[in-house]
Amino acid sequence: MTIQKIILSLDRLKQLHTSMLSVSKEKTEAIKDNKIEQLHECLVAERKHLSAIEKLEKKRMEEVKTWALQENQTEEHPTISHILTVTEGEENRRLLEVYKSFLIVLADLKQQECLNGELTRQSLQFVNMSLDLLEPSIKNLNYGESAADRPKRSIFDSKA
Repeated sequence: MTIQKIILSLDRLKQLHTSMLSVSKEKTEAIKDNKIEQLHECLVAERKHLSAIEKLEKKRMEEVKTWALQENQTEEHPTISHILTVTEGEENRRLLEVYKSFLIVLADLKQQECLNGELTRQSLQFVNMSLDLLEPSIKNLNYGESAADRPKRSIFDSKA
């Protein structure tokens, strides 16, 4: 078995991650513009991408194991980095090229998802602050049961 199958799998993984990066950027815009329907569509698309990525990653891992067995490599869990250290030639150069470009896409995706996480946290902080402003303070209550006696009611169900 040549390394060509591993290169093709890694290239497909890179393409899926690139597509997921574009979905992540759409999600960022949906969060910024407060477009809930678009955000929901992005989350559905992300789930589909993740499912496809998981399947392809399992296939890639099997191909790497098969290559290692055929090449009599003793690594318990062979990796692409290991393949790059023990091979040479045109296939090695091509594998290294695809591997580096894949790592760049992964780094971009991670950065984009960190941004999305931060935007989501800020949105939730704004919602909580708005809810706190809507809740009456103890000083404004002049009659009836005190606020301390009443159970605190929340409009936002944090368990959902």
